[in-house]
Amino acid sequence: MIMEQQASPYHSGMAEKRALEEEEDGTLAGSKRVKLERENGGSTAEEGSMEVKEEEEEEEDEEDSDSESFADMMKHGLTEMDVGILKYVSTHEGFSGILKERYSDFVVHEISKQGSVVHLDDLTVPMDAEDAPIDVSQVLTEEQKQDLEELQQFKNKESSVSIKVIEDTKEKRTLLHQAVKSLFPGLETKTEERDGGKYIVAYHAAGKRALAAPRKHSWPKNRGSFCHCVLYKENKDTMEAINLLSKFLRVKPNIFSYMGTKDKRAITVQQIAVLKISAQRLAHLNKCLMNFRLGNFSYQKHPLKLGELQGNQFTVVIRNISGTDEQIHKALTSLRDVGFINYYGMQRFGTTAVPTYEVGRAILQNNWKEVMDLILKPRPGAEKGYLVRCREEWANSQDPEAALKKLPVKRCVEGQLLRGLAKYGKNNIVTAFSTIPRNNRLMYIHSYQSYVWNNMVSRRIEEFGLKAVEGDLVLHGATAVPISASEANQYSIHEIVMPLPGFDVMYPTHKVGAAYREMLQVDGLDIDNMKHKIRDYSLSGAYRKVLIRPKDVHWEVIAYDDPKIPLVQTDVEKLEGKPPPTFSNDGKFRALRMDFSLPPSTYATMAIREVLKMDTSIKKQTQLNTIWLR
Repeated sequence: MIMEQQASPYHSGMAEKRALEEEEDGTLAGSKRVKLERENGGSTAEEGSMEVKEEEEEEEDEEDSDSESFADMMKHGLTEMDVGILKYVSTHEGFSGILKERYSDFVVHEISKQGSVVHLDDLTVPMDAEDAPIDVSQVLTEEQKQDLEELQQFKNKESSVSIKVIEDTKEKRTLLHQAVKSLFPGLETKTEERDGGKYIVAYHAAGKRALAAPRKHSWPKNRGSFCHCVLYKENKDTMEAINLLSKFLRVKPNIFSYMGTKDKRAITVQQIAVLKISAQRLAHLNKCLMNFRLGNFSYQKHPLKLGELQGNQFTVVIRNISGTDEQIHKALTSLRDVGFINYYGMQRFGTTAVPTYEVGRAILQNNWKEVMDLILKPRPGAEKGYLVRCREEWANSQDPEAALKKLPVKRCVEGQLLRGLAKYGKNNIVTAFSTIPRNNRLMYIHSYQSYVWNNMVSRRIEEFGLKAVEGDLVLHGATAVPISASEANQYSIHEIVMPLPGFDVMYPTHKVGAAYREMLQVDGLDIDNMKHKIRDYSLSGAYRKVLIRPKDVHWEVIAYDDPKIPLVQTDVEKLEGKPPPTFSNDGKFRALRMDFSLPPSTYATMAIREVLKMDTSIKKQTQLNTIWLR
């Protein structure tokens, strides 16, 4: 039996999004629980890591007070039905619960390409024979270390710290330079002469120098060029974390590599690799960054590559559940044995009033004025005050430079597009749009592909249910082939794939194949000609499994009294010897803890949706949280 959320037309939602940079390989984009976090003492997205002063000032600018509550603003956001998420495969009765009430309710551990779950369990620094460890106690005094630490963390009002060289020799000066740079990443040093003496002056690298190539320290010949380590982070997405680490190390972010991006509103553990930065320097970042840890260091000859991971292991806590023990057992048994529809999750499409797939569709239509308007026009919904002012200025003046002046943070998509328009002119939108980083531009198109796929898989389930039928596609190696009527009984629904539209895929030969053509035709696109005149925007297409069965599925119902306490023990807590959380049988609150593993590019929130039979959109979850708080 197939459960239906609601039938909807192909284009049922008019919504958009700016915060497109957060695309994940299997996790929910950080849903905001502003009211709930403040009531329950949780950290908001702005809390957590220590940022440099200019970023703190930007954050203050971002926190414009608004007369509308977050819940009121989110009434303009997308729901699952807007993006084609319509069907369920299980027959149990759904129940309510709150996702990500706290970011610590969502814990993600990467699964390496060797199949092992990645944990942070070792903070020691490997030493090679060629390492010359600095004995800090003999180089810097405690007072000097304190001054340098305050300078590094921007707690010192002075712009530099000077250390007088006693018994001056070149070796002594070199040792002081090494000690400062090794122990306090983010600081640069120079030697100055004053009053007949020599001083080592420590200061923050600034502006372009902060992102310049790292100073070429000698790198041992027998050591692998890449330091591999485990990154543990809380409430930051992967790119935010990489950008912060690169600032403290005075290097460009592109020396970092990783296998997959991880969710922001979560605790995540993943492998990263850094080019020619020693484990010693990386380990010292543990002293100056909150809610981050680096460990499990090793030197290797190769970087990491996107997509090399085998998947992710999830530990998810759903609080304030209403389901009976029988409902929960049926729901999780179905998840384990049948699985869930492999929909693209809500973070793929945005949260405000113009969805990312609409921008992607306009790109594919070669309608560049529409692309510009969709990204820059005013819209209702949850946005920072400065973005609202920027959009209003653009609507009134159509002057990119005037609109740019309203933006304190110009790294956003809007700022990048406006800078392009200011440089190349409003009659050269294609070139202006190309100033946005390529991955961000392609996310718009991928969003449209995902939108089509979600709608078509809902159509496929509606037409044919959970059995393989004539005309379905299966993969033979990397090639998709349609199955015949006589072959249908040889395949299960778990082997069926459906295409993301493109020029290098085939479509089902039953009526859903015709539905693809119809949907693209309505959007002004030719399914037989998916090559764009700009090569970057040509879609080759791909195949995606219709159903996914999670592995290693386990669950338990937890009773607890204090809604502020975390219900999952983290790797850092284990390293620090802290006891795991304890629960009582008669606690006044109930939560469901779920553990499961998923392959890459699969959305954990779609698995949770199948269990709860609830809309996982921020819009619906915010409404639920607001009701629960009353």
